Amino acid sequence: MTGSPHPVEFSLVDEAWIPVLDATGRRRDVSLLGLFAQAGDVRMIACELPTQTFAILRLALAILHCTTGGPPGEAAWRALWRDRTLPIAEIADYLDEFRDRFDLLHPRHPFYQVADLRAAKNNTYGLERLIADVPNGLPFLTTRAGSGMESITPAEAARWLVHCQAYDPSGIKTGAVGDDRVKGGRGYPIGVGTLGSLGGVHLEGATLLETLLLNLVPVAPGWQVADERDLPVWEREPQTAAEEADSTRGPYGLLSLYTWQSRRIRLFGDPGGITGAMISNGDRLDWQDRHLLEPMSVWGRSGPRETKQKRTPIYLPRPHDHGRALWRGLQSLLPAPPPSGTEAPQRLSPMVVQWLARLTVTGVVGADFKARTRATSVTYGTQQAVVDEVFSDALTMSVLLLVDDSALRATAVDAAGDAEAAVKVLRRLADHLARAAGSRDTDSGEADRAAERGYALLDRAFRDWLARLGPQSDPAAERAAWQRLVRRAIARLGDILVAAAGPKAWIGRTGTDHAGREVHYSSSQAEAWFYVGLAKALPMAAESAQQRQEEPA
Repeated sequence: MTGSPHPVEFSLVDEAWIPVLDATGRRRDVSLLGLFAQAGDVRMIACELPTQTFAILRLALAILHCTTGGPPGEAAWRALWRDRTLPIAEIADYLDEFRDRFDLLHPRHPFYQVADLRAAKNNTYGLERLIADVPNGLPFLTTRAGSGMESITPAEAARWLVHCQAYDPSGIKTGAVGDDRVKGGRGYPIGVGTLGSLGGVHLEGATLLETLLLNLVPVAPGWQVADERDLPVWEREPQTAAEEADSTRGPYGLLSLYTWQSRRIRLFGDPGGITGAMISNGDRLDWQDRHLLEPMSVWGRSGPRETKQKRTPIYLPRPHDHGRALWRGLQSLLPAPPPSGTEAPQRLSPMVVQWLARLTVTGVVGADFKARTRATSVTYGTQQAVVDEVFSDALTMSVLLLVDDSALRATAVDAAGDAEAAVKVLRRLADHLARAAGSRDTDSGEADRAAERGYALLDRAFRDWLARLGPQSDPAAERAAWQRLVRRAIARLGDILVAAAGPKAWIGRTGTDHAGREVHYSSSQAEAWFYVGLAKALPMAAESAQQRQEEPA
């Protein structure tokens, strides 16, 4: 596709548009080719939103999969990892071959767009629906007031374009001429963008080069299956306003998924600035049982679909729980142990994590290697028509935690459970103190507030403790140390709650517990129950009352 007679207007291959952080922590923009050429000197892709970063990483991975031929098997992957190199010459040749398809403003097939997309009526389009950090219809909430919404650079528009295909909310869209699903000039909801349903997970290495390789799952038995129909969108015929036919739409593999066109989009503007975007419905995607194709999500069994379809198992992607830190759901990230019977597992960890676990078992990745697992997902509001919240969290951990029979893995999972158990005891203390002070409301909110403080207190401590675990760690000693740390932290917080309870709680009152039994609640009794509960929750802490009294305030 070289030798085009028209001038390139904004080439994503050559123009700087992807924000990165270099080794010194300096932020700068690079082109697609520069992203690969400088990957060894760059720490990470660093966009405005973590969802933008995740979407652009998948675009880069699609290119890398194409230029490495898969890579075709584990041996080919090992060679890339051993040398810590990317096939830069092949990448440059590949991008040059499809250069026209990476032109953001190409007159016939602009990147990730439909050139002649239009509505039945001539409309004026702004940028509000393209830019995810602008609440549509609520301009007073945005920092882009005034001229900031009149025009953006092609570089920024390219980032939001990739993001829109991945995370655009559902809801009614502009009806495109040529789309037979349109009724009355409207495109009715087909669901959120491709990645909006995922509990996205990727692995971060010390450099972007390591990150790319760690997430490059090869074409090999048990991993990715080769399918000649699996092509990225730029290797296929340019799309039209219509949805692609079921018979050819796919997805046939991760190249289809990484470049899936959830929307039909047309940007308006020129190299001097993009002033608007028309966004219409694109290709629908049912995620059911795509866990063998999609390597970058957490999966779980769907009870409702299994009941309706009368078969098991049926898996769907599982977005992350935005209400709790990633470490509290640590077990869902780790490869599930083999099922004991014939029952299929309830959850599946991301294939990229399973791949790293295999590399650890086979010795390709050393036992002392630490990977950073990054989780990214979105929650949508009313009828999935608006973005409510973007979630991103990461954990640094030893690769030994990914191995099924690793004692260190069991220690880490149990340690997260220790924290949960201790905070549960703290919740009961807050509830008992509220009752002692005269509250008759069994859901006064005090317990929730105490739990929030407890988790906040343990958050950094758990992350640091987890990151320190390694091949030389003694699992039993590490867990005992963690339980002592948790006990000290939660006991200190409990003492603060007791001291703040006031004279009414000290006198107390008689009430009924959750089982309907008559109980006298007071701050001193609540404190006694609290320490008994902590001793049961954290038996390895084994601290005496004298030790507790000697703790610093």
